[in-house]
Amino acid sequence: MYRSHSCGELRASNNNQEVVLSGWVQKVRDKGFVIWADLRDRYGITQLIFDEERTSKELLEQARSLGREFVIQIKGTVIERSSKNPNIATGDIEVLVKELKVLNKALVPPFTIEDKTDGGEDLRMKYRYLDIRRNPVKNNLIFRHKVAMEVRKFLSDEGFIEVETPYLIKSTPEGARDFVVPSRMNEGQFYALPQSPQTFKQLLMVGGMDKYFQIVKCFRDEDLRADRQPEFTQIDCEMAFVEQEDILNVFENLTKYLLKEVKGFEIENFPRMTYDDAMRTYGNDKPDIRFGMEFGELNEVAQHKEFGVFNDAELVVGIAVPGAATYTRKEIDALIDWVRRPQVGAKGMVYAKYNEDGSFKSSVDKFYDQEDLAKWAAATGAKPGDLICVLSGDANKTRSQLSALRMELAERLGLRNPEEFAPLWVIDFPLLELDEETGHYHAMHHPFTSPKPGQLELLDSDPGAVKANAYDLVLNGNEIGGGSIRIHDKDMQATMFKHLGFTPEEAKAQFGFLMDAFQYGAPPHGGLAFGLDRLVAILGGQETIRDFIAFPKNNSGRDVMIDAPAKIDNEQLKELHLKLDLKA
Repeated sequence: MYRSHSCGELRASNNNQEVVLSGWVQKVRDKGFVIWADLRDRYGITQLIFDEERTSKELLEQARSLGREFVIQIKGTVIERSSKNPNIATGDIEVLVKELKVLNKALVPPFTIEDKTDGGEDLRMKYRYLDIRRNPVKNNLIFRHKVAMEVRKFLSDEGFIEVETPYLIKSTPEGARDFVVPSRMNEGQFYALPQSPQTFKQLLMVGGMDKYFQIVKCFRDEDLRADRQPEFTQIDCEMAFVEQEDILNVFENLTKYLLKEVKGFEIENFPRMTYDDAMRTYGNDKPDIRFGMEFGELNEVAQHKEFGVFNDAELVVGIAVPGAATYTRKEIDALIDWVRRPQVGAKGMVYAKYNEDGSFKSSVDKFYDQEDLAKWAAATGAKPGDLICVLSGDANKTRSQLSALRMELAERLGLRNPEEFAPLWVIDFPLLELDEETGHYHAMHHPFTSPKPGQLELLDSDPGAVKANAYDLVLNGNEIGGGSIRIHDKDMQATMFKHLGFTPEEAKAQFGFLMDAFQYGAPPHGGLAFGLDRLVAILGGQETIRDFIAFPKNNSGRDVMIDAPAKIDNEQLKELHLKLDLKA
C-alpha cells in the first residue's frame, strides 16, 4: 500500500507506531547532522526527520537529493517532536524515516506552493494544477463540494428528484449569445450549449416530475468580468402546483439551512422588497443591506435655490456617510475624482459636512443656508459627524452612480463584513424592459415568465407597467438566485411572444415543442436557479468566483493552461462542412 495514514491525521496518540506515508515534498531543511522534510498531501503536512544517529548514510544522502514537489513514499516510526509546532494539526509529532522511495521527481515549480505564494494570477492560471495544491485553492474546492452536498441533501429530503437535461440543444434568440456546436451528421446545422435548462425543466413539470433539481453546467457567450465565466454552474430547480409564496418558502429554507450547516450562521426571516423600492432606496436591484446609507431624494429641498446644476436635474439624491464629516478636502476630492471615472460617469459631486456641533459646511454654501442643509440631513438620515454626498442628473443614471459610490464607501469604511450575511428577496420586477436603442421591449427575465395576476391586459396599453411574477434572492449585495412563476397556458405564451416581437411562425419554429406540450395538461409551475459559483464564493467570504472553480477561464474567456479556444485543422473543418474566411 502507498499509505497507512494521511499527512494530516497523525497525533501524539500515534507515538511509536509504524506508518507509511505518501505525498509531495513541501520543503527540505538540511542542518548537516539532521535533515527535516515536510511531506504534504490534501489532508495536511507531516514533518519527517533523518539524523546521523538513527539514519543510515545511504538514506541521509537520499534525503539530501529530495527537491520541492518530489512525490515520495516513506516508512517510519512516529515519535514525539522535540520542538512542537502549534500551527499545524500534526505539530506534536514527526516521523523518523526508515525507508524512502521517490515515486516521481519534479521540476522546480514556477511559484512557491504555499498559502502566500510569489506567483501572479496569470502564472498560477497557466499552472492551475500546481495552484490547486495550495491550501487556499484546495480548501475552496473542498468548501464548494461541501455546499453542493448540503444542497443535494436538503433538496432530496424535500422530495426533489435530480434529473439530467441535454447539453446539445437548439439555439434560441433570447438572452445572451449561445455557444454553438456544428453537427457533422447534419450539414449546415448547429447545436447550442444551454444557457440554462429552462424549457426542459418546464417539460419535466408537464411530465409530472413535480419537483426537479439539477446541479448543472450552463454556457453564455458574453463579455466577462471577474465574477462571470463563459461556463458556470447552477442549482436549477422547478416545482409544479405552486404559487410564488411556496417557492420563496422552500428556497428561503434552503438558504437558511446552508448558512447554518456551512457557516454556523442563523437568521430568522428574510426581508422582502419590491424592485421599485430597491431602485429608489439603493439604486440597484441587488442591494447590500448589511449597512445603511439609504438614498434620500432631495428635489423638494434642493431645487429652486439658484443652483442651476440641481435645478436642471431630473433627480437630486444623496446619502449620509457615517462618521465621514472628518474627511479632509483631499479625501473628498478623491471621492469626486472616483465618481467622475468613466466606469461611474458622474460629472461631479456636491457634499455637506454635518459637524458634531450641529452646524453644516458644504461645497455649495453660496446657494444653501444652514436651514436648507438641515433639510438635506433629514432627508438622508444624516447625524452629527456624517458626510452628505449628493449626485444629480438623469434619474436612472444618477441612481446607478450613487449606488456605485455607496458600495465603494462601504468598502473603504469596512462595512461589508464577509462573515455577516444579509439575505433579501427582491420581488415584483417589471415583466418587460425597453431597449432604448431599438425601441423594442424584451423580457427582463425570460419569455416564459408569467405576469402578475390581473396584469395581462396591460400588455396592450402600457407594457412597461406590467409586473412579473418573478423574484430574486440577494445575499450581501449579490444576486445568488432568481426565478419566476412560469406561463403554463399556450394562448398566454403566444401573447407573450407577440409582445416580444415574434411572429406566430417564428414562435412556432423556436418554441413550438413547448407550446405543444402545454396542450397536454401543463400544471401551474415555477422555479428558481441559484448561481452555485457565486453562492459558494459569498459563503466563503469572497465575491470573485474564479478561485472556487477548479479550472476557470481568464477575463478573456481563455483557458491559458490548455490554450483554449484554439484553431482546429482543415480536415476537421471539412468534416463539419465549415469554411473559415479569416480575411472577411
